[in-house]
Amino acid sequence: MPETAPILPLQSLKILDFSTLLPGPYGSMLLADLGAEVLHIESPDRPDLARIMPPFTGEVSALHAYINRNKKSVTLDLKLPDAIKTIKQLIMDYDILIEQFRPGVMARLGLDYEQLTMVNPQLIYCSITGYGQSSPYQQRAGHDINYLALAGIADASRRKDQPPTPASVQIADVAGGSLHSIIGILAAVVARQTTGLGQHIDISMADCAFALNALAGSGFLGAGIEPKPEQQVLNGGSFYDYYQTRDGRFLALGCLEPKFLQSFCQLIDKPELMSLASNPQPAAQQQVKAMLTGLFLTEDLAYWQQRFAAADICIDPVLTYAEACEHPHFVSRQMIVDVGADQGKQRQIACPIKFSNAKAHYQHIGRTLGADNQWLTDRLNSPTHE
Repeated sequence: MPETAPILPLQSLKILDFSTLLPGPYGSMLLADLGAEVLHIESPDRPDLARIMPPFTGEVSALHAYINRNKKSVTLDLKLPDAIKTIKQLIMDYDILIEQFRPGVMARLGLDYEQLTMVNPQLIYCSITGYGQSSPYQQRAGHDINYLALAGIADASRRKDQPPTPASVQIADVAGGSLHSIIGILAAVVARQTTGLGQHIDISMADCAFALNALAGSGFLGAGIEPKPEQQVLNGGSFYDYYQTRDGRFLALGCLEPKFLQSFCQLIDKPELMSLASNPQPAAQQQVKAMLTGLFLTEDLAYWQQRFAAADICIDPVLTYAEACEHPHFVSRQMIVDVGADQGKQRQIACPIKFSNAKAHYQHIGRTLGADNQWLTDRLNSPTHE
């Protein structure tokens, strides 16, 4: 008997994706990796800025090729009545919609939830914006750095008497907008199986960033302890921190639990440090940090890596991204894949979600603008679509 292809978890979902740049496209990419059919609707004369963002592989933006993989690309001028008619035809089949315009834009186009749900009551409609549909900030421009600033994350993450440092990962965009939108969409899919009705999902990236304050936020709201720079256990207020080595590299030390801490103190031949490091008082923690700072500066990173290689104590080197790509963990987890491109293959980050009975699929990198226009025309004109 020939082997049958595994059923992808989301292959029953069909999604119209109007989003651009990072938040919406990253989320819809993960949905597409897991089998959803995603049709990316783009403007014919205002291409997604991700398409022109360096660096490039040949003439293709590496970012666009990644976050729009597995999706079809269709261009429609949403200011034209025929385009609106096309969308209303499509949502009878593509009954999940993701959009990332400012509040009111889709309504002016005749494509807001209220108007489209009259065409298809089962429509699940996800709006991703900076500040949501009801905020006094709803029309205000914003980027990841703004949402983190307003949510209290930037201030609590900085060093004392130092300005915040821009993060290299877009936390509010990805952990906020992308992942929360996926949760909302899949929850709405489950609800629709019971009720037969879709719904509107209102995702604010600022809200999502605010909600990521799990430890600091709960401590302030529940116990009145406001998070301040380098005053919390996990933001530099304890020995849980980064330490420079003699060659200018860094180690990440996280051995907070007693069993890890005890093993660490034994490995560095300082068993007397155990009681001091277990003292939560700021003066004690600063004393421990000063001792460890001096200790780690005595040797290069390679020495410390070798010394701690076999130890289970939550200490690791701070790697560059190039080094991370070669790390045995990410290699063994197959976190880099080759994805089909017009010219051979392109290396990309893999989908991090692992299933026992299915695997993410990687059909192709992000398509050229409007590459599937003819496919859409043929589909709309086919007898089965009438």
